[in-house]
Amino acid sequence: MKTINDLNFENKKALIRVDFNVPLDENFNVTDDTRIQAAKPTIIKVLEDGGSAVLMSHLGRPKGVQDEFSLNHIVDTVADVIGVQVKFVSNCVGQEAEEAVEQLNPGEVLLLENLRFHNEETAGDIGFAEQLSKLGDIYVNDAFGTAHRAHASTTIVAQFFPETKCFGSLLAKEIESIDKVLRSGEKPVTAILGGSKVSSKITIIENILDKVDHLIVGGGMTYTFIKAQGGKIGDSICEDDKQELALEILKKAKEKGVQIHLPVDVIGADAFDNNANTKAMSVDAIPDGWQGLDAGPETLKNFHEVILNSKTILWNGPLGVFEMENFANGTITLGHSIAEATEKGAFSLVGGGDSVAAVKQFGFGDKVSYVSTGGGAMLESLEGKTLPGIAAIGN
Repeated sequence: MKTINDLNFENKKALIRVDFNVPLDENFNVTDDTRIQAAKPTIIKVLEDGGSAVLMSHLGRPKGVQDEFSLNHIVDTVADVIGVQVKFVSNCVGQEAEEAVEQLNPGEVLLLENLRFHNEETAGDIGFAEQLSKLGDIYVNDAFGTAHRAHASTTIVAQFFPETKCFGSLLAKEIESIDKVLRSGEKPVTAILGGSKVSSKITIIENILDKVDHLIVGGGMTYTFIKAQGGKIGDSICEDDKQELALEILKKAKEKGVQIHLPVDVIGADAFDNNANTKAMSVDAIPDGWQGLDAGPETLKNFHEVILNSKTILWNGPLGVFEMENFANGTITLGHSIAEATEKGAFSLVGGGDSVAAVKQFGFGDKVSYVSTGGGAMLESLEGKTLPGIAAIGN
C-alpha cells in the first residue's frame, strides 16, 4: 500500500482528492468540520515536504452550477483548520484552473470549485479525468467517503499517474482499520450490528461470519430474529419476509463456531414517542400494543461482558432509538463498554452513519480507536467489496 509517507513532495504539486462534503447552515457557515480536520495531516505533510496542494472535492448534489453548493463558502474554514491561507479558483478544469495551478508556489494551497458542477465527474468521464490530471504531478486519494464511487476524481484520474499515485493518511488509516477487523485483528473479534433492518446488514453478516468470534445483534433487527424463533414481539418493527434468513444466519453462525448474542430484555413503550409509557420486559414476551425501543438492563450486562473480553471490536448501528432521549440508554451504555475495552487495550472501530452520529453526540469520539469517515464506503468494505477508489491506487 503506497501512502504519502512513501513519497517526497518537494517542488511537486499534489492533486489531492479530499472529501469536503460538509454541512452548511443557511448562511453557508460550516457546522461540522470533521472531514476537513481529517484531511489536515495529508495536506500538512505535502506542505512540510516543500510541495503545494491542489484540493478537489464535491459538495452536495448540485444540478449544474449552483452558488449554494460552491466550495468558495468553505475556503475560510479550510484555512482556519489547516492554518494556511487557501486560494480558490472558480472552476476545477480548463484554462482558469490550469493557470491557478501554474502560479502556485511551494507551501501554498489551492481549492478547486465543486467537481460535481460538471456531470462528467459522476459519469466517470475519461476526458474530464484527463483534464483534472493536468493539475498535479502526484495524485493523492484521501477521500474514503467517496472511494466506493467510480467517479472521475476518485478512480478514473488515477490511470494518468501510473507511478505517482498514493493514498493519503486518512484513507490509509481507514484501510488499515477495516483490515484489522476483517483480517489481522487480535482475537476474540466481536462485531456489534444494530439498526432497524436485517436486509440492510445481511451481506455484512455473511461476510464477517468467517472473521468474528462473537456477533452482537441489537436495534430493530433484533425482533426479526426473535419472531423467527417463535417469540412474541408485540408491535415492534419486524421484516416478516426475512425470518427464514434470520434462522439461516443463526444456523450458519453455529456451524462456524460464532456466538450470536441477542437481547434478552428490552425497554418497551406503548407508542413510538419519547413520552410514551415504558417498562423493561422480556424480548420474546412483548404484549400487543407495545414495542421494543431500546435494549434492557440484563441485555446490557450480557453485552458488556462479551465486549470486555474482546480484543477487536467493530460497532455498526445503535441498540435503540437513540434520537429519543428516553431510548438512548442502551446505545450510551454500549459506548461506555466499548470505551472501557479500548482503554484496556482492545482495538475498536466505529463505522456507519447512525453509530458515528451516536459516538459524536455522546462524546465517545476520542474513547474508541477509530471512527470511520465514510458511511457507504465503510459498509461496502465490510461486505467484502473492492472499492474502485482503492483499487485504482493499487493498479
